[in-house]
Amino acid sequence: MEKTPRRVLVVEDDLSLAKAVKMRLELEGFTVQAVHSGAAALACAAEHQPEVVVLDLRLPDMHGYEVCRELRRLATPWNMAIVMCTGMDKPIDQLRGYAFGADAYLVKPYDSRELIHSVKQLLGEEIPA
Repeated sequence: MEKTPRRVLVVEDDLSLAKAVKMRLELEGFTVQAVHSGAAALACAAEHQPEVVVLDLRLPDMHGYEVCRELRRLATPWNMAIVMCTGMDKPIDQLRGYAFGADAYLVKPYDSRELIHSVKQLLGEEIPA
């Protein structure tokens, strides 16, 4: 029996980074959608119900913390993990991220293997040593 691909939403306003992250996740077998603003993220999440959201904090229309809070409100009927990926590297930023509902927090620049590991871990998938 073939597994259904896991759904991931990438929210990143840097178009080249969004494309790179999308491609890397697709190589791992995920179904990925990428959007570039907070409003688009909320609309896409409501429609497609991703299992994981990879969320930048600095977006053109709203702050990623607000997007995270709204995603948590949307996610009532399904489980969704949120990985914040940002250049904001102060401890208070990370604490704030978790307070707004993040499940993981990666600081840019991060290694793509670190992102894949976080996504798989949050989905409860086996991670090779």
